[in-house]
Amino acid sequence: MDFTPIVRPFFARRVKESLRWTSQSEMIQRQQLMWLIQQARNTQWGVTHDFSTISSYEDFATKVPITPYEKIRPLVERMIAGERDVLWKGMTTHFAQSSGTSDGKSKYIPITSDSFTRCHYRGGTDVVAHYLNLYPDSRMFSGKGFILGGSYGNELKSLPKGVVVGDLSANLIDNINPLVNIVRVPSKKIALMEDWAKKLPALVEASVKENITNISGVPSWFLTVLKEVIKKAGATNIHDVWPNLEVFFHGGISFEPYREQYRAITDISKMHYLETYNASEGFFAVQNAIDDRAMLLLLDVGVFYEFIPLEEVEQEHPTLLPIWKVEEGKVYALVITACNGLWRYPIGDTIKVESLNPVKITIAGRTKHYINAFGEELMVHNADAAITKVCHEMNCSILNYTAAPVYANGGNKGRHEWLIEFSVEPSDIEQFASRLDSLLQQENSDYQAKRYNGIFLDCLSVIVARKRLFDDWLASTGKLGGQRKVPRLCNDRRFIEPMLLLNKKV
Repeated sequence: MDFTPIVRPFFARRVKESLRWTSQSEMIQRQQLMWLIQQARNTQWGVTHDFSTISSYEDFATKVPITPYEKIRPLVERMIAGERDVLWKGMTTHFAQSSGTSDGKSKYIPITSDSFTRCHYRGGTDVVAHYLNLYPDSRMFSGKGFILGGSYGNELKSLPKGVVVGDLSANLIDNINPLVNIVRVPSKKIALMEDWAKKLPALVEASVKENITNISGVPSWFLTVLKEVIKKAGATNIHDVWPNLEVFFHGGISFEPYREQYRAITDISKMHYLETYNASEGFFAVQNAIDDRAMLLLLDVGVFYEFIPLEEVEQEHPTLLPIWKVEEGKVYALVITACNGLWRYPIGDTIKVESLNPVKITIAGRTKHYINAFGEELMVHNADAAITKVCHEMNCSILNYTAAPVYANGGNKGRHEWLIEFSVEPSDIEQFASRLDSLLQQENSDYQAKRYNGIFLDCLSVIVARKRLFDDWLASTGKLGGQRKVPRLCNDRRFIEPMLLLNKKV
């Protein structure tokens, strides 16, 4: 039975609500901020920062400083220990473990009851709502959704009773409305397994004979699962196994380097794709147009957004702009205040404002995942675009990559070094490297200037990674899982050097 016509009116209401964001973004965001301040005024954070005297955004901006994770780590640790009313009201029992901090430790992002309901799950509702609005003939609820998640594996030695720490997806799957489990696979037991060597075959067995209509997850991880499902079924593409599969809700990393690989294993006449921006810190945006990959920023999900101009990211006291002061076409570092107890928190992502009415964004990269060793300011979106184009031109495909600078040594100039794991290797690696270098120059004028006539930088080099290198590296860091991501670019060699050592081991 197809339940889509029955549930469609419920989701349609949410789309109508988002239409008012076009002209009321300032009002909606000011309301969100005042609600956040009211809810947290009696917390330790609220008392310390005089929340009882804040009545406007302007008051807030003068009383609350930019607060990166290292400044709140002790407070979060107290929350994990069971202390109440610290950064948010009440006791928080769920935390998302996330990597990528300056001190090398994992971050533990609080997931309060408010952030579950007002942000993450409402964002999930918005994804479905906009998809159904875009595709009136959808039969999404005639079958089941395959949600690929992580686990509760974490680096902490002991936790108080009732407190759990793990991947965001594990928390979301474990706390989802029980009714959703009727239309979802796999079971919680399989979804939350930690050992991916056992989990992968279990995922295949749990899904291969189901009527899957939609899938949700990180593109790189889901690609591996789909290939195993196809292999298990003895099929040539995934629609031979799941003929009613119609949409992939994806996020976490750029889809562009994987787009052609998905085309190769799907029936392109049946398959749709919708990008989401769902981070450990919150569900922020969703694609809401077929021919526009920019995502609609969600303005009423318990999150107040601020933006740092890209050129000020490294400054000690950068400018913070509210949504009503950003400019179209500019790149900013995203700062959030949210109902999980994060206050003026830079999440580490850079976004490009694609339009203002309504506010739509694309993800430009990470504030710390870039290469600017020689003044080239290479961002992840430049790298993703270039490698997507060269793979298309040379009929090859990648599974993962990372890149880092190589500094001038002796008579050699500096250059970029790329470590790439291919699923289909190019016929000529040197030609691949040369073409990738050219395309990067097209994508980034600063890189082009530094490469001009080879005066400042040599052509980049490519090292072919052995099979499963990046999985092995993630496992060695304790971060193998459905939401763990390989750093694409790094301004130093702290990631690539241990990877190169692992690459020599068979």
